[in-house]
Amino acid sequence: MVLKILEEGLPLDEVIFYDTGMEFASIYRNRDRIRKLLVKKKIVFTELCPDTPFLFDMLVRPVKYRKAGDRPYPYHYGYEWCGGCARWGTAGKVAVINRYYRETYPDETIVEYIGIAFDEQERIEHYPDSRTIRNYPLIEWKMKEADCLNYCHDRGYDWKEGGTELYSILDRVSCWCCRNKNLKELKAIYQYLPEYWQRLRGIQSRIAEPMKGKGKSVFELEERFERELWEKKLKKTKEVRKNGAENSSRKPERGCFQKYRGAVSGGRAGRQGKKSAAG
Repeated sequence: MVLKILEEGLPLDEVIFYDTGMEFASIYRNRDRIRKLLVKKKIVFTELCPDTPFLFDMLVRPVKYRKAGDRPYPYHYGYEWCGGCARWGTAGKVAVINRYYRETYPDETIVEYIGIAFDEQERIEHYPDSRTIRNYPLIEWKMKEADCLNYCHDRGYDWKEGGTELYSILDRVSCWCCRNKNLKELKAIYQYLPEYWQRLRGIQSRIAEPMKGKGKSVFELEERFERELWEKKLKKTKEVRKNGAENSSRKPERGCFQKYRGAVSGGRAGRQGKKSAAG
């Protein structure tokens, strides 16, 4: 969105990046690249962050039970997983950005560009704030998610982690600890991004509630993914052996050339076979 705004020459005074502290490394790499571009264009780049560290809010912050019931102590610690019905990270982001607007531009109306694509309009949320006008340029340009990704790739941007392009294994490159990730995405993280999977294990070890619900803690999912990957490997091995056995029992057709121990022998009677180097 930012790149096309600059390309189209739309008015842009400031770009705000909200750092949860839980982003993939490639996000920070692209942030640094965009920041350099904005400096050249003399556009203000501002980085905001939560009032308290994400992991403090997730694991440590005292949170009062809505219904204490018979509990001996009215507090539990940490908001726990972020996502689903408990999107406390998103709520914190919106609150910090709106406060920045009030403090920095107290008497001005803010026109805010939001990068929601044409095919994800269901993500639009209406926050009550009469001082902010929200524009969705990607929707106006009818740019779908795939269009946006191709646009960025064409300009040399990528989201690679250890050689793996995140958009090839994830539906959305959100925070690596987001509870909204589906099982396919979590399996891809386990398989291709072991460093981030270890971080998820560390978080799960401090939260009693399973990340994806009953029977689907990070540890239980790890056992499940390992079993599925092993079964897939075993099935592939059996198919290779089966195909190999079928091929070995098949009689060579008359007139064809048959490869054998690095040589090619002619199948036609009375004709000497041509020789060929192995490989």
